[in-house]
Amino acid sequence: MSNSTLFYQAGVTLPLVSHGKGIYLWDTEGKRYIDACSGAITCSLGHQHPSVTSAMKAQLDKVAFSYRTQFESQVAVDLGDAMVALTEDRLQRVFLVGSGSEAVESAMKLARQYFYVRGETQRKHFVSLRPSYHGSTLGALGLTGYQPLEQPFEDLLIPSIKVPSPDFYRYTEVDISTHVTRLLQQTEAAMAAAPEGSIAAFVLEPVGGASTGARMLNREYLQGIRALCDRFGCLLIMDEVLSGIGRTGEWFAWQHWGICPDILALAKGMGAGYYPVAAIMARADLVDTVQSAGGFMHGHTYAGNPLACATGLAVIQAMRDENLLDNVREQGGYLRECLEQLKVRYPVIGDVRGIGFLQGVELVQPDGGKTPFPASFNAFSRITECAKKRGLLIYPRRCLNGMAGDHFLVTPPLITTRVELDEMMECLDQALKDFSQQL
Repeated sequence: MSNSTLFYQAGVTLPLVSHGKGIYLWDTEGKRYIDACSGAITCSLGHQHPSVTSAMKAQLDKVAFSYRTQFESQVAVDLGDAMVALTEDRLQRVFLVGSGSEAVESAMKLARQYFYVRGETQRKHFVSLRPSYHGSTLGALGLTGYQPLEQPFEDLLIPSIKVPSPDFYRYTEVDISTHVTRLLQQTEAAMAAAPEGSIAAFVLEPVGGASTGARMLNREYLQGIRALCDRFGCLLIMDEVLSGIGRTGEWFAWQHWGICPDILALAKGMGAGYYPVAAIMARADLVDTVQSAGGFMHGHTYAGNPLACATGLAVIQAMRDENLLDNVREQGGYLRECLEQLKVRYPVIGDVRGIGFLQGVELVQPDGGKTPFPASFNAFSRITECAKKRGLLIYPRRCLNGMAGDHFLVTPPLITTRVELDEMMECLDQALKDFSQQL
């Protein structure tokens, strides 16, 4: 147990961080770590990026904070304009917040208020996938489908209508198309069972994060969900807190399939770990409906502060200047090849999935099947510790409702080069060897 006055999820003693540079971090003992997960899939430009830190310092020399009801900030306006341009003007309004959970809850409240001012006050239910993760605050946790996180707070939550998520690794139908068709039928039945006209929005991650180990959706499924939203008169909210801002090789993961949400939640990559900044984006007609009725009844103290917005704007500019989307597409393909090669060598790797620099590796018992490790074995914790001893940081969780299906994410900073990926894979190879010797 740690003697620190600070507490988080567990009382373990952790190394003290000293400094970072590029894709590397050092602790105070001088040990170097490769940040192969961008912290919490956040530090997309690595550490000490010169143009971002320079923009932050320049903004600090002007003003760090102004309150949104007292001043408008030019840098906030510029950030909003830049973000709308990234959607090719398909989402025309931006509401700035400070974190992913705030973004998801803001999306929920915008959807609710939109229907409220239209006189559809019965629309108060949300639909989401199981498994999924949408945040840790109570509203966002009500959308989340991840049992260990939900269980202690079940009596406090307003749960969403949970429907099964596509699983292109463990599906039992004859093919993926049949699997998708069956899931859409189950989803339609669940939505039809709700009181008529009571659903406000369907919320999903176009590429799963920590709760699913980068589990993918596909065009057929997303088209089906879009059609169901249109049929039931509800909105489609996409949670791209993790997958947004270039991590998949497009600015937003939805752009791979061309199915634009009505409301989009963003965070992590917006500030790239340099300062908390997040947002929701929405269609203009939704926002205009709410604004004409007195405004959005919602807000956070630090929302849209100049320092956060200068950071977000500098991140977008750096990604443009350095052609990082091209790097993610090219090196993401190479990363996937390397992980697939490790899968051939190590029977404990059951599945490799994801897109771009958002890749997941699911661990299974080496029996030639898809048998998860027993929860008591704590495979996800063991592989993470093996990797850390080798100087490699990866991001672990469980993808079967949080109860089984140990996996880890490999989500390096978007600046990562092929040479750095080779170093990363060498460390992961050694970690997998160490892990396999524990079986």
